[in-house]
Amino acid sequence: MITVEEALEIIISTTRDFGSEEINLSDSIYRILREDWHADRDLPPYNRVTMDGIAIQYQTFESGQKTFPIEGVAAAGSIQMTLQNPLACLEVMTGSVLPKNLDTVIRYEDVLIKNGTATIQVDQVTKAQNVHFKGEDRLSGDLIIPKHTKISPAEIGVGASIGKAKALVAKLPSVMVLSTGDELVKITEQPAAHQIRRSNVYRLVTTLRAYKIDAASDHINDEPEEIRKKLEGYLEKYDVIILSGGVSKGKFDYIPRILEELKVEKLFHKIKQRPGKPFWFGQYKNQCTIFALPGNPVSSFLCMQRYFLSWLEISLIGSRSARPYGILQSDVYFKPDLTYFLEVEIGYNDKGQILAIPKKGNGSGDLANLVEADAFIELPRGRNEFKKGESFPIYFYR
Repeated sequence: MITVEEALEIIISTTRDFGSEEINLSDSIYRILREDWHADRDLPPYNRVTMDGIAIQYQTFESGQKTFPIEGVAAAGSIQMTLQNPLACLEVMTGSVLPKNLDTVIRYEDVLIKNGTATIQVDQVTKAQNVHFKGEDRLSGDLIIPKHTKISPAEIGVGASIGKAKALVAKLPSVMVLSTGDELVKITEQPAAHQIRRSNVYRLVTTLRAYKIDAASDHINDEPEEIRKKLEGYLEKYDVIILSGGVSKGKFDYIPRILEELKVEKLFHKIKQRPGKPFWFGQYKNQCTIFALPGNPVSSFLCMQRYFLSWLEISLIGSRSARPYGILQSDVYFKPDLTYFLEVEIGYNDKGQILAIPKKGNGSGDLANLVEADAFIELPRGRNEFKKGESFPIYFYR
């Protein structure tokens, strides 16, 4: 049995690049960018009006002029106009090109327009106000978004503005999620007294979907030959296999033995943690990584959050993001010499700090308690008492 830190080091050593693919920009949300995005022209590309109003030469206002004859109207989308009379003004709309020979915009709310004349109603005007100047944000060729960025709606908006109809992104691994156990029935069935509905596979598949992985799923009964036959095929077909159940010491826990018979290299089995101690991890021909998670729902869910998502992030990005810490809101006592992943509800104080409110359930089988919490807090082994006010790593799942 190894420590959490040792397990994570082994898991990270198996991360790999699955390549890149080009997809439509509109489909790239939450994918990992694999190219630098540069401005294809100055941003903004012209001196842009930011308020509906009138445009003037500032020096005329500074010299005391407040009333201006209106020469015309500059609409958004029209070519740049030119002011002919330096003592006049042009009406301008938000998004339009600032007309030539003008440098300042006064919004309509501060102007009285009557009989083709605009009179400024305020005493203070600042030169160049309400003008977004060409290249003020970025110059043509400037790096706007670096590779390895996770694409959000903000990046999609920028990509559209620089003509990126396609995005080169990290290719996602192909994943098979397998549930095991004769006690499990479909969610559409009415379970007998000795049965339960399959829930782990839904929880794991939807976790992957949040990371844009459209995983396949299947169920295997506790029959050695069925397990062997299905695993043999899936090992050759998928980049990742995530199993739920059948990895402990029970008489029907065949998974570890059959994986090793199929020449899957066992990298570890069992971690000094609670929940999730029976976790089995291995590799097949350096082409398929196997996460054989415990069957108890909280255990499998925790291992997915703590280990698989770290493995995925490094495979796609090449590094791990900084881990947030939460402040315990009550004392916790835990006797076993194991790393303890405790379910917590999340709150925030007036300093913006993360508050972790313990929501201890009834063990690793209490899946209902997961809906009472928002995250796991990682309490290190080697001590029994964890005091209110102490900070520890947080793993959000909500």
